Amino acid sequence: MFITNTFFPDSIGGWLLALLDIAIVSYIFYKAVLLIEGTRAVQLVKGLFIIVLFSFYSSFFGLKTINWLLGRLELAIAVALPVVFQPELRRALEQLGKGKVFTRNLRNLGVEDVANLINQVTHAAGELSESRTGALVVLEREVGINDYIDTGVKLDAMVSSELLVNLFVPNTPLHDGAVVIRGDRILAAGCFLPLSDSPYLSSKLGTRHRAGLGITEVSDAVTVLVSEETGTISLSVEGKLTRYLDEQTLKKQLEKVLLPDSYQPGFMFWNRREK
Repeated sequence: MFITNTFFPDSIGGWLLALLDIAIVSYIFYKAVLLIEGTRAVQLVKGLFIIVLFSFYSSFFGLKTINWLLGRLELAIAVALPVVFQPELRRALEQLGKGKVFTRNLRNLGVEDVANLINQVTHAAGELSESRTGALVVLEREVGINDYIDTGVKLDAMVSSELLVNLFVPNTPLHDGAVVIRGDRILAAGCFLPLSDSPYLSSKLGTRHRAGLGITEVSDAVTVLVSEETGTISLSVEGKLTRYLDEQTLKKQLEKVLLPDSYQPGFMFWNRREK
C-alpha cells in the first residue's frame, strides 16, 4: 500500500499556488506585527510567547503539574484575547475597509524626504515662535502611538509649514492638543498625550510641555514645542527636554536625531573631501 504525500505539490502550478499561499500568510503576519508595534499589545504578545515556551518545556521534561496548570489557562486565554486585542482588531478592520494597507513611516522615507520634513517643521516652529503661538508637534518613529492618534481629529495631509502654522492658530478647534506626524503625513491634530509625572520638572512648565515630554517617555517619538507665553522653542527626545532653541539649532538637533550619521551635513561634507 502506497501513501501519497499531499503536502508537497506535484506540478509547477501547485508549487506556484503553494508559494502564493506562503507569501500571503507571511504578509498577514508582517502586517499584524506592524499593527501591534508600539502598543501595549506587544507586552501581551511577549507574555503569551513565554506561556507557550513554558508549555513546550513542561511537556518535554514531563512536568505534569505545570502542564496541567497551563492547560487550565488555555480556555481563559482564548476568551480574553478578543477583549484584550479589541483596539488592534478594530484598527485593522478600519484600515482594511479604507484600503490603507500600506503605511509610510518615518523609517521608510528617503533621506531627502526626511530632510524636507525637518525643514518644514523647523520653519513652522520659527514662525510660531515669532508670533508666540503655542504648538506641540509629535514626530512618530519606530514605536507606533496609534492609541494617542485616535484621540484627535484625523487629517492625513502632506506635511507643510503653512498647514502646521494654521493648525495652531489660537481660538480654533485644533489649537489645543498635539499634531502627530507619521512619515511625510500629518495624521491627526488635537491629540491628547500622556503627561509626564517626573518630579524633576520645573513648576514653570505647563501642560503642553508635560505632554510633549510624556509621549517621549512612553515611546521613541520626538516632539517639537513652542511656548505660548514666551515663544521659546523646545525639543523633547527620550524623556529629555532641551529648551531655548532657535530655528537653526532646532534643525541641527532634528538632523542629528532623525538622519543617519552618514547623511548628516557635516559628515557628508568630509566624505566628499576624502573622495
